[in-house]
Amino acid sequence: MEDASRALGFSRAKGYDLVRRGEFPCRVLRIGRTTRVVTASLLRVLESGEPEYNRAPTGDCTPP
Repeated sequence: MEDASRALGFSRAKGYDLVRRGEFPCRVLRIGRTTRVVTASLLRVLESGEPEYNRAPTGDCTPP
């Protein structure tokens, strides 16, 4: 998280805030209390400048 945040140009605290809001520009994995950035996603974002947000689907997922 710290290295990815720095590579994207914002602080560690801002990076964690964006993860919490689902707006970190790369894919992240939450494993217990650990947050890991997917390296391939970080590289794609750095190359293209296009974010890959982690937002959950907004549709209703309950069966009819």
